[in-house]
Amino acid sequence: MADPFSSSSETVIQRVVDVSLKENTPAEKLVELYQITKTCAFISEHHFGKVALQFPDELLVDSAAVAAEIERNSRAKTFILGDTSYGSCCVDEIAAEHVGADCIVHYGNACLSPSKRLPVMYVFEKRTLDMEKCAASFRELYADTQTHILLLYDVNYDHAIGDLLTLLSPEYPNLVATELVVEGENCYSHARINKETRPSEDDNSQTICQFGRRFSLKSGSSLTDYRMFYVGPEGATLRNFMMTWNRCLFCSFDPASMTGRVESVNVNRALMKRYYAIERAKDANVVGILVGTLGVADYLAIIQQLKETLHRAGKKSYMFAMGKLNVPKLANFLEIDIFVLIACPENSLLDSSMFYKPVVTPFEMEVACNRKREWSEEYVTDFRHLLPGGQSHVPMADQQEGDDETDVSLITGALRSRNLLSAEPVVSSFGSSVVLRNQTTTVADANSAATFLAGRSWRGLEQKLGETPVVKAVQGRRGIAIAYEDEGAS
Repeated sequence: MADPFSSSSETVIQRVVDVSLKENTPAEKLVELYQITKTCAFISEHHFGKVALQFPDELLVDSAAVAAEIERNSRAKTFILGDTSYGSCCVDEIAAEHVGADCIVHYGNACLSPSKRLPVMYVFEKRTLDMEKCAASFRELYADTQTHILLLYDVNYDHAIGDLLTLLSPEYPNLVATELVVEGENCYSHARINKETRPSEDDNSQTICQFGRRFSLKSGSSLTDYRMFYVGPEGATLRNFMMTWNRCLFCSFDPASMTGRVESVNVNRALMKRYYAIERAKDANVVGILVGTLGVADYLAIIQQLKETLHRAGKKSYMFAMGKLNVPKLANFLEIDIFVLIACPENSLLDSSMFYKPVVTPFEMEVACNRKREWSEEYVTDFRHLLPGGQSHVPMADQQEGDDETDVSLITGALRSRNLLSAEPVVSSFGSSVVLRNQTTTVADANSAATFLAGRSWRGLEQKLGETPVVKAVQGRRGIAIAYEDEGAS
């Protein structure tokens, strides 16, 4: 873990970066692959004047050609968004608003998180899928044709799932395929969830809409009765599915390697690692709220709810907006005990093993701070479900006067108290420090960032007014920091 914080200066110069460059798409395939005809019809139908084209890194090689083709076939002015503020799977509405765009065309992989500011059209890659090998792997993994199976897939294989379902449905009557959907009225690429498209209450089947997917289960069955088959590469999408539906058995088919396998990742072990992070969150006194998205709907609401939850749990919180996260960025804030990341479901499960301090999800922080929320088999990656009205919302426990619950940390073995902020803070007469006092006159120390800074041996540049003698200006050092002129050669 020391390498990200201190390394040799020569490492940067000698480092070899492996860059896989994608070849330019031939002009005759450009219109079909990027659905330019459909995109131009979408722009003309809604009379959009400025259009933002958001490309992931691997598709930037075709961005200029696509933009030129769209401008040639429509009256719109296009702007290429090549460096997204956060994950490329999310719609970058902030960058689009900087150029005054009327809509966004999002290319490539997408998490399908709902957005509210601008109309969005999704254009997925049409990646190649070998139907025969995929079907053969499916039959090998599921020998019992009566098994209840749910077919999940990466969005870039949406074009091929219909043919795969036609191939397998006659043999597997209990095979259910998911449909891509997006909540709200701003999505124009495929089905969107609204009052007209929601299933009627008279339907006996159970319809589930989650992570941009919609599927119906047979009457009397639950999701745990189904086995999952995922078509796509190993990555954030599959990990999100496995963590959320952790009681289901997963199998997958990777179209790149054309191999199928039973996912042997120990989900229980992964959940225990997340529970360890929850215990760290319970021990924390100073929490950093990392804003990892500015486009997912209701991100401001979950930030406000987190602030209130942390305040009522007796923890100090500070908010950070720093774009894409990395180890050196977060290492600058040593006074923070733990970070909580506000991001889309696919980007919120950050592996923080290399970070100086743990990074948890809003759900994990709620488990740590809300006594009414218990750790169970339910794991929530979509923070919108934690808000009032969401399917996983749990109100905060009411605090009673003198209710100061104490438990033991499973990590340090020390006692820790909750509800330290049940009373209003009282300003001490000895300075600007804030002292917390409850009805039993117990004094508690709020271990804030200011307290951490006060305990440092070096606190930055100190003025020491009146303590430093006045001297004449003298000539300073010459050279660069790595080798001043008055320093001997080493």
